[in-house]
Amino acid sequence: MEKFEVLRSSAVPLPIENIDTDQIIPARFLKATSREGFGENLFRDWRYDSDNQPKSDFVLNDSRYSGRILVAGQNFGCGSSREHAAWAIYDAGFKVVISSYFADIFRGNALNNGLLPLQVSNEMLERLFRQIELDPETELVVDLVNEEFFVPAWNEKVSFQIDPYKKECLINGYDDIDFLVNQKEAIEAYEKNRAWAY
Repeated sequence: MEKFEVLRSSAVPLPIENIDTDQIIPARFLKATSREGFGENLFRDWRYDSDNQPKSDFVLNDSRYSGRILVAGQNFGCGSSREHAAWAIYDAGFKVVISSYFADIFRGNALNNGLLPLQVSNEMLERLFRQIELDPETELVVDLVNEEFFVPAWNEKVSFQIDPYKKECLINGYDDIDFLVNQKEAIEAYEKNRAWAY
């Protein structure tokens, strides 16, 4: 997975509440077991019509909006536990999803797959939507190292918290297996020096 310390990016606004995992990636596209290739079907039924033509009124088809940050309405990632939802968002190029609330399972799946779910207040979320609508090129900054989020145009910062283990994984581009592999020397040293055997 891609390493991530500080992300500076414009954002794509999706001001819809209660976006469930079936809207993020419809069930009929869950046929693959690898993480790649899901991005093209992200929000498939909202992005394309029945003739597979892009819908001009959907934000991902709007050339005004781009970036690696998705700003979504409250209660993002509810519904089923499908991990493919996080895969699809990551595969579409996003590194951060901002909302005022995330479903717990989606939050875990996102963190396990290189995607930071960044929770802000409802007030902050509404301000972000207004700011991005006013200026689609507005830069947002997510400082994972210092656990801070800010909009340079506002000249103010807000703190966020992340599990230290997941933070280390995101900073180093590790999944759970990568993390263990990178602890190999410490594991071997421990096993060599332990006074007891299984």
